[in-house]
Amino acid sequence: MFNLIVGTGALTMPKAFATAGWLVSLILIMFLGFMSYMTTTFVMEAMAAANAQLRWKRMEKHKEDDDEDSSSGVSDSDVLLPDGYARSETRPILSVQRRGSPSIFEITERVEMGQMASMFFNKVGVNLFYFCIIIYLYGDLAIYAAAVPVSLMQVTCSVTGNHSCGVEDGTKYNDTDKCWGPIRRIDAYRLYLAAFILLLGPFTFFNVQKTKYLQIMTSLMRWIAFVIMIILALIHIGKGEGEGHPPLAQLSGIPNLFGVCVYSFMCQHSLPSLITPISKKQHVNKLVLLDYILILGFYSLLSFTAIYCFRNETLMDMYTLNFTNSNITNIAFIRYFLGLFPVFTISTNFPIIAVTLRNNWKTLFHREGGTYPWVVDRIVFPAITLIPPVLVAVCTHDLESLVGITGAYAGNGIQYIIPAFLAYCSRKDTQLVFGSGTVNNHLSPFRHIFWIWFVLLWSLFCFVFVTANIILSETKL
Repeated sequence: MFNLIVGTGALTMPKAFATAGWLVSLILIMFLGFMSYMTTTFVMEAMAAANAQLRWKRMEKHKEDDDEDSSSGVSDSDVLLPDGYARSETRPILSVQRRGSPSIFEITERVEMGQMASMFFNKVGVNLFYFCIIIYLYGDLAIYAAAVPVSLMQVTCSVTGNHSCGVEDGTKYNDTDKCWGPIRRIDAYRLYLAAFILLLGPFTFFNVQKTKYLQIMTSLMRWIAFVIMIILALIHIGKGEGEGHPPLAQLSGIPNLFGVCVYSFMCQHSLPSLITPISKKQHVNKLVLLDYILILGFYSLLSFTAIYCFRNETLMDMYTLNFTNSNITNIAFIRYFLGLFPVFTISTNFPIIAVTLRNNWKTLFHREGGTYPWVVDRIVFPAITLIPPVLVAVCTHDLESLVGITGAYAGNGIQYIIPAFLAYCSRKDTQLVFGSGTVNNHLSPFRHIFWIWFVLLWSLFCFVFVTANIILSETKL
């Protein structure tokens, strides 16, 4: 869970901290961490309710099968026959379980968010769910498609000895500045973007499987990179060479910080895969809370060391780039490793996210019993998956804004709105199916209806606040 949450969003957090002020950032990240934990417990509660309903439906089916067998006059000798014996072995010993038994809510079967949405939402709700997931995945792909070329541009421009790509003097540089020879920085960026899409884009047209060892390697590299950055910044500050003087509060930076923080706490859509395999789930809420406290501490350590080590104006959108051409370290390997770190890690995730988005498109338009023509299945769906994020990456490489917008809109839906409605609808369905006295043993600690309304009102406030800020910013320009 720690590895899932601490990803690309963490690399954009130091810049967001610097622009919003350290006190405001600390308060907001603690509050958003709490909100994310609350909605995580909502999703786990809905998972338990979904498991109970699936289990109950199977038991009802077994009961119907038993009634059919008894009505057809099946004798004891028939049951001993091979087919009858095999069937009797698969039946539960108690074919009808008492309603309200706590064991019926055990999370033993992985029920993905899409399946929960189809169980608890109406048709409009299901379509809105998939729309939200698709927008979020498009944002993810756009961030990934921009982050890799930006990192390559930064590293290779610095290698050529052109200090216009450096970060040590705090000067802001334009995309039209020369990178090497007649090639401008924006040209280099687009060349790298084209190479990135040509190399990884084709994976969208196929299935990506058996990525276990790739993911282990990615996680290891991520940990090494984060630890190196924190240690180098601490050493620099310890020597009295820290240049950062972050403001206490700067309200203009709050909307973007909100989006970055929401994006950086995102894990709700992957909870079924994380929680289901845990064998003993009695204390799962406490374990998740501990995880959130650790992640909050880690984010604070990374961001605070960054904003006190570097001047606000020198912090890059992608924090790793601050180590490519600065006086933080003289070891060339570390500079290149940190500079190219996003290239390695994001390149492994891009095909997986692209295939997930393609499959969500297929699910959204799928009709029972229907199949897609070959052209639609193999060409159209991969194309509509790949083209929009590439166009966004061509138009902008402002990673902080991309992460902020993705988090503030699609992330708002996935992290707040969908879990709140899942909890509300699953509670109603549970009462209808099992009776009002039934207690879900994975019920959220935030079980009062007030918390659901609080989450929904908070998400609405954030949506309006971020939208108003974007409109005001555009009108000023």
